Amino acid sequence: MNKPQIDTAKEPTASQRTLVLTPLQDLSGFLAHHIGRATLFAVACSSVVAVLLIFLFVIKEALPFLQTHSIGDLFSSSAWYPEADEPKFGILALLTGSVYVTVAAIMIAVPIGITVAVFLSDITSMRVRNYIKPVIEILAAIPSVAYGFFAVLVLAPWMQNSWSFSTGTNALNAAIVLSIMALPTIISVAEDAISAVGRDLREASYGLGATRFETIFKVVLPAANSGIVAAVILGVMRAIGETMVVWMASGNANQIPSPWWDLSQSVRTMTATIAGEMGETPKDTNHYHSLFFVGVTLLVMTFMLNLVSEYFLASAKKKTGK
Repeated sequence: MNKPQIDTAKEPTASQRTLVLTPLQDLSGFLAHHIGRATLFAVACSSVVAVLLIFLFVIKEALPFLQTHSIGDLFSSSAWYPEADEPKFGILALLTGSVYVTVAAIMIAVPIGITVAVFLSDITSMRVRNYIKPVIEILAAIPSVAYGFFAVLVLAPWMQNSWSFSTGTNALNAAIVLSIMALPTIISVAEDAISAVGRDLREASYGLGATRFETIFKVVLPAANSGIVAAVILGVMRAIGETMVVWMASGNANQIPSPWWDLSQSVRTMTATIAGEMGETPKDTNHYHSLFFVGVTLLVMTFMLNLVSEYFLASAKKKTGK
């Protein structure tokens, strides 16, 4: 019988390869490793640098206004008349309008969002969840101007005719649409936090005789409270930073509602003021720099909210060990 031919040209195994690199191979590996790390580090830092540059630019443009006006007067007055013969730059009504629509939106979105998150994590099957969650996340991809058209053309006339409001473009209109826009963020983050609690706590609760309702509300939700709070704060940031919807749906009336609980009145927010006036304001005027001061106020608010959300997200990760 013929003996099988042995392929002498076979690729050497790992144990047969030499462990000694040539100087050129050693140098190329060293350069590739450090260049790759430096590139990834630069990409990771680019977002941080961009945020810092935005902060510096906005603060630089607001400084000329702050040098000639008292911060206490700006926050204590609601008179915003930047183009009058005697200009007034009180932002109290603008700040109040932003807080009104944001708080009302969160009061609508949080109960719905947490309920949907509990449904997706603990009640429905995985098959149904895989259909519902992508549909909810699609809401975040709809342009804000489309929500604005819906608020003006559908929701505003319905409110005015059905509830006898004097105007359909009011704080409640903007709050309802903002709550819809904040739902994907709240549901997604809250559902991740509730799912991260783990099966062991649920099974221990069931083993002690608790019902599903008791397990969810007395065990799962308290264990996931940090992640849920972070979801709420991220929803607040989504609502308070929105521009197009509040510009189109809130009515843009520079006033503080009276009585304070009446959301059927029109309000004006800080973001809508910046968007509506920046394009028509001459550069290097008091009006121009005052809009940057409003932007600094908004940046500080969102930055503080971001720090609080990061704190609660870190607490949630520490609890779950992730």
